[in-house]
Amino acid sequence: MSRQRGFDGMVGEFEAIGDAVTGGIIGRAIEPKAGEAAGDDGHTHETNCLNCGTRLAGDFCHACGQHAHVHRTLTAFFHDFLHGVLHFEGKIWRTLPLLAWKPGDLTRRYIDGQRASFISPVALFLFCVFLMFAAVSLMGSFGSMPAEAKQDLSTELSADRARLAVLEKQRAGLSGKAAEKVDDQIGELKGEMKIKQAVQRGEISPSAFEVDPSGLAPSLEDAVKKAQKNPELVAYKLKTNAYKFSWLIIPLSVPFVWLLFPFSRRFRIYDHTIFVTYSLCFMMLLVIAGVLLQGIGASSISSLLWLIPPFHMYRQLKGAYGLTGWGAGWRAAVLTMFAMIVISLFAALLVGVGLFE
Repeated sequence: MSRQRGFDGMVGEFEAIGDAVTGGIIGRAIEPKAGEAAGDDGHTHETNCLNCGTRLAGDFCHACGQHAHVHRTLTAFFHDFLHGVLHFEGKIWRTLPLLAWKPGDLTRRYIDGQRASFISPVALFLFCVFLMFAAVSLMGSFGSMPAEAKQDLSTELSADRARLAVLEKQRAGLSGKAAEKVDDQIGELKGEMKIKQAVQRGEISPSAFEVDPSGLAPSLEDAVKKAQKNPELVAYKLKTNAYKFSWLIIPLSVPFVWLLFPFSRRFRIYDHTIFVTYSLCFMMLLVIAGVLLQGIGASSISSLLWLIPPFHMYRQLKGAYGLTGWGAGWRAAVLTMFAMIVISLFAALLVGVGLFE
């Protein structure tokens, strides 16, 4: 059923794209010259700036900085789109190699003012967030389950269905308190089956919602019961909130990096913020690589990616803060533990928001 819904969604998206293209073709037939310059190549040949009207002298307007000539072609549109999202004009190819192998050099050069050569950490962070959640959605929220686990889950569901059929048959001939007791058993069994089915479809983590709400505070108990009653909705909320609140990882992380240099006057909060943002960008790219590797069945290679973050932190610390090997080493070890704390805090925040929404 979930595959069918996903297929229907893809069909709807392609239909929407087809409608847009059809509209463009119709518009072209009605107004074949609309929006075009005099030149057949789509290149304007004006002598005054199209933005502010200043007389042009060179490739750029000296008053407002706009390009002297603009292109009105579909190719130019997509170029502007990519440029607007991430400044693709060479910056991506200068930024990503440094981010991967010399992250400290990239961080320090950006902090020191070399901005035009690299993608800003904020732009790269937003792009990586979008790309990561797109990859996770495409490949499945929690990856693929082992074949043995799938088989066990299918066996359990088959047994649950048989037990449900027996309970429903018993319920048909009962009334009063006996009927209420069987109704409770049916309700509990259906709830368990719903969670298992969500796990089987990959929509929810197998370990989620294994919480006994009894003994908790009333508000928290109600929230957990709601989660257990409709785990798919909570899983959807968690995923949506993770996307919306991903930027919170930056302010959560910066104080921990500051603790590595508590009495330093040389490095400021701004330095730590740039460090954290670029580091998070790399970690998200690593997650994307892991998701894609799992998607093609290379789970063993994907598991090796967990060895990279401490090494990357070490190189970034050493280069960005000019540390010795020892100074960068112990800080990378501590920062790795801090990262686990930040992830736990962020996860707790998402769970809290998801449960109480």
